[in-house]
Amino acid sequence: VLGFAVESRFYIEAARSHTAMVRKGALRFELFEVEGAAPLPEERRHPPRDLQTHGNKHVAFRVDDLEAFLAEMAEKGADVAFVVREAFGKGCFIRDCAGNLIEFVEEPAP
Repeated sequence: VLGFAVESRFYIEAARSHTAMVRKGALRFELFEVEGAAPLPEERRHPPRDLQTHGNKHVAFRVDDLEAFLAEMAEKGADVAFVVREAFGKGCFIRDCAGNLIEFVEEPAP
């Protein structure tokens, strides 16, 4: 949905993890699918509730035009969890296939 290309896939025996390296331009992520992993708790799937739980939250990316980005995500069938349109800025959260939140922010004009 976000346009990343898979660089490689491999299995990490010690972690029982199907793993992939994905890249988009200079940005690179390592993704893990660990056998028998517990699902994401429901409170971590909704941005306002997630903020009330300690720990790592999410990664955020800047977009030039939030409305165009939302239209593209709708076209691709992304799970849009939350949209914010405030005087201080606009942004949204989408959920990945495991329910993890990913934030996209349009910075306000100077």
